[in-house]
Amino acid sequence: MIGGRRSLGRLGLGSRRSLDAPRLGRRRGAAGLSAVGAIGLGGLALVVAALNGGNPAIVDALVHPQALIRAGLVGASAAVALTLLARGLARLAVGTRDVAGLVRGVRLIFLAVVAASAGTGWLIGDPLPIVVALVIAGIDVIETSVLLLVVLRTEP
Repeated sequence: MIGGRRSLGRLGLGSRRSLDAPRLGRRRGAAGLSAVGAIGLGGLALVVAALNGGNPAIVDALVHPQALIRAGLVGASAAVALTLLARGLARLAVGTRDVAGLVRGVRLIFLAVVAASAGTGWLIGDPLPIVVALVIAGIDVIETSVLLLVVLRTEP
């Protein structure tokens, strides 16, 4: 029994339905909507990056802000990266029975890489790591959201 729910259903040994809680259909629907929203935001990030990436004024303003702002961005990126990494690893450490939790854990780890890459771009003053961060963020959010939709759809 994991979290008050029988976990035998995934092994094909019995019902996965909880003995002490009703089915969580409404929760699954909300998770599906949030995954669809994340796909939209990931696509929006890719489109905005593609449309503005060729404008040297926007790229220069993004990569070379004032020194104090740049230092704050580097520090904030490092803090966010470490927090996301810790949360992602914690989700992965829970186990393999919660597939949606594993997908979310992988998403958090990829977003930690995104934050570290963006921080590196501001640290060295080069746009390439920031562009890489935007691409990773957009593709990862879309990919993991699609995986979450599949997992939520196939769970009994």
